[in-house]
Amino acid sequence: MESRIDRRGFLVATLATGAGAASAASCRPESRTGVPTTAEQPVTDFELDEVTVRELQAGMEEGRFTARGITELYLARIEAIDKDGGGRPGLHSIIEVNPEALDIAEALDFERKQTGARGPLHGIPVLLKDNVGTADRMTTTAGSLALEGSIPPMDSFVAERLRAAGAVLLAKTNLSEWANFRSTRSSSGWSARGGQCRNPYVLDRNPCGSSSGSGAATSANLGAVSIGTETDGSIVCPSNANGLVGVKPTVGLVSRAGIVPISRSQDTAGPMTRTVEDAAILLSVLAGVDPRDPATSASEGRGESDYTRFLDANGLSGKRLGVARQLFGFHSAVDRAMEAAIAEMKRLGAEVIDPVELSSGDELGDSELEVLLYEFKADLNLYLAELGDRAPAKTLSDVIAFNEANREREMPYFEQELFLRAEEKGPLTDQAYLDALAKNQRLSRADGIDKALRQHQLSAIVAPTGGPAWTTDLVNGDHFSGGSSTLAAVAGYPNVTVPAGDVQGLPVGISFFGAAWSEPVLLAIAYAFEQATKFRRKPGFLASL
Repeated sequence: MESRIDRRGFLVATLATGAGAASAASCRPESRTGVPTTAEQPVTDFELDEVTVRELQAGMEEGRFTARGITELYLARIEAIDKDGGGRPGLHSIIEVNPEALDIAEALDFERKQTGARGPLHGIPVLLKDNVGTADRMTTTAGSLALEGSIPPMDSFVAERLRAAGAVLLAKTNLSEWANFRSTRSSSGWSARGGQCRNPYVLDRNPCGSSSGSGAATSANLGAVSIGTETDGSIVCPSNANGLVGVKPTVGLVSRAGIVPISRSQDTAGPMTRTVEDAAILLSVLAGVDPRDPATSASEGRGESDYTRFLDANGLSGKRLGVARQLFGFHSAVDRAMEAAIAEMKRLGAEVIDPVELSSGDELGDSELEVLLYEFKADLNLYLAELGDRAPAKTLSDVIAFNEANREREMPYFEQELFLRAEEKGPLTDQAYLDALAKNQRLSRADGIDKALRQHQLSAIVAPTGGPAWTTDLVNGDHFSGGSSTLAAVAGYPNVTVPAGDVQGLPVGISFFGAAWSEPVLLAIAYAFEQATKFRRKPGFLASL
């Protein structure tokens, strides 16, 4: 395993700064200035660092690995890296591990010997965000004490598909509590159950959210791959901040059944991985029609059973890419990384139309939030009703009351003003909701992404995913510098982010987004870019910059 990792090496991303970087594999990581960090204890190399799904499968087929052995290694790594104390980094990326993981892995080893592997995820440990329901001995709480102990009556569609594919559900990951829909002054990655999740590249930096734990844990090699969820930015932002590939699918490609909701018009689950190929493998398992989620009926005949067949190192050749310049300009170093990335894509055969004009997220005004407030109240009340006696809270109103009664534990840093605003909303038949939803869909689809794609005959639109990770601030909340997630999120269209460089050692990504159901095209583009650049590098666990 070590020889494979050494042969591969890692291309240090210097597009943004041109600066040298310390080796992530060194025993005592150093800062970009060469000054040793104040990390209490060095984070040593790990046998499964940067290993891919394909490599794990090959190891199991050849008898070098077993599913149980792989699971044991990841569980030991979680113990060594994720917890506080003893000089450990204390990532706080895992809320709870699956007490049945080793038994499940052992059963999958036996099955492999008897009948062979079910597919590419057989025996592969997968991390799930703690809003993805599992009907097992793990709870599903969205990080909230109001749902502590809650076990849903049946698996979410996502968990069901993963189990059927032979995956080992390894652990639940920390998140921005309630998927970051509680307060306008929240700190991404903080939940009452999990505490403040940290960025594994620089520990005092934020992992972004709301899929913070999925991003940090996968980047830190605490699991093979992970599941995140997004309403607006919650897959692509933590993927950007943690140096990952993130796929936010078309709404309806992956069922939301059994996932703690925010918005029926924007929510989706998706892969967060270290490579595009792993993301394609995971998406192949997740995609499918589900009667429990009516939105998936639109994916009939549009989803794919194997997204890996679209991965092509020459996938940029002949593609027409539109550069959304209006989404640049929030960070000069990020802009320099994007310029170098665009130049590389031209070299790889892409035709670049620069710029293309889009209706901006700013034009949406308050209509996106208006829709989310209405849908959150309606959909959360439905979700809690389905839980019945499995959770103490039965309605959003109950959750609000619980938070107030447990203020010291639930609201030590920020309040619940979004909950209060949502509770004031009426039913989804209100004209105010219907008007806001229609406005959102017109601006993001017909007058937005669809118009730009049609006008310039584009394969995809290109933009910076976001800025480098900011310093975590529990007093003032998040300090976002900028991003490009909103139009694709509001439209319900796919968005793929890939590492594209770094700023002072902090990863930054590039986003490719396009028409509904265009995941095959976006994955082909992302794969070609990844293979040509290989900007992903494992984190160094620096204490600070």
